Amino acid sequence: MTLSAPVDTPASAPQYRMSQRELLTLISAIMALMALGIDLMLPAFDDIREAYDLGAASPETGKVITVFFLGLAVAQLVYGPLADRFGRKPVLYLGGAIYLVGAIGSALAPTFELLLLSRFVWGIGAAGSRVVATAIVRDRFEGPAMAAAMSQVMAVFMLVPVLAPTIGSGLIAVLPWQSVFWFCAVWAVIITVWSLRLRETLDPANRRPLKFGSTIRGYTEVARTRVTAGYTVSTIFLQGVFTAYLASSELLIADVFDREAQFPIIFGLVATLFAAGAIINGRVVERVGIHRLVNTVFMILLPMTALSVVLSIASDGRPSFWVYMPLLGLTLGSFMFLMPNLNTAALTPVGHLAGTASALSGAARMAGGAVLGTLVSAKVSDSTTPFSIGVALLCLGSWLTVLIVRRRSPDLANDHLRPTPADVAVVG
Repeated sequence: MTLSAPVDTPASAPQYRMSQRELLTLISAIMALMALGIDLMLPAFDDIREAYDLGAASPETGKVITVFFLGLAVAQLVYGPLADRFGRKPVLYLGGAIYLVGAIGSALAPTFELLLLSRFVWGIGAAGSRVVATAIVRDRFEGPAMAAAMSQVMAVFMLVPVLAPTIGSGLIAVLPWQSVFWFCAVWAVIITVWSLRLRETLDPANRRPLKFGSTIRGYTEVARTRVTAGYTVSTIFLQGVFTAYLASSELLIADVFDREAQFPIIFGLVATLFAAGAIINGRVVERVGIHRLVNTVFMILLPMTALSVVLSIASDGRPSFWVYMPLLGLTLGSFMFLMPNLNTAALTPVGHLAGTASALSGAARMAGGAVLGTLVSAKVSDSTTPFSIGVALLCLGSWLTVLIVRRRSPDLANDHLRPTPADVAVVG
């Protein structure tokens, strides 16, 4: 895939040590810090239940995921202004240090409550990597090139869910289950050392003072930018589906379909569809256009979610594995045509506030998605029906939000990635 040239002038180009390929690979690895903090430990859920006397098939282990997302959401609101004031690299190092504390604390936690607290701290650390990764992409790219770059990053990033459960299972087979936490700590150290090669990407002209009033004005501008706010809300619903799937996948595969031993393989195959969607999206979005592509995908996605509900209800919550899981995989894979593109469209009007905008949109998406996903996953035990209904309703909410944004900003239908004044208008 060939990306458009980065949005830096020839005069500024020499400041970057890394090639475009290495830069995007590093960004993918930085974002993998967040993914590893989620996917690597899924095979350890049974061991966690046993170690903390939670009971067989207890859904309490889902909190290990949701508290991570909550920490991820809350901290982004702090990291955003810091990244716009001090630059991307200092925030990356700060987040990495907190990430290490959370991972080590999780490995050593004597009680389930302390494990959850450590996971929350871990999420706070992971938030720094998430804010920095998105802000760097926005610093270096814009418009269709940014959408393509984000897709390339997501394609590499999605290899983590493919490999992580297998790696986690392998670690648990030969080492104590806490080794999955230590693995993440080692990965954080590796990324920190690699990032020493990264040049600061924040334009000095875009540095913002770290003052309460300035920070509030920045967040207010982002929140009141119609396109940014609307598309962020749309991604909250989609993030809710992601969270519900991550928290429920082990129960669905092990208890509903009685395929516990095959969990890493099945989870990895579903994640492969994520990666495939990201790769295809990166190849077609510049030709088709963000808004036209998003609309087409929703027209396919919504019938698939409705079909999942019908299959679940008709089979009393236990549909055929060979029908339901491929359908679920295609449903989740289609999100790779939605999330990168909606995120790009949301950040386009606020490039001068990339760190702040990335933080606010990311915080809202993670926090809202954690709440919505928890509401869905809490209903999942021995049936796919609650999960299927929850997914269908969340996808419908995302689509309806997009329709509202389009109606209030009609010029978006022309697929102009550089918004018109009407698109950027703040809502009062």
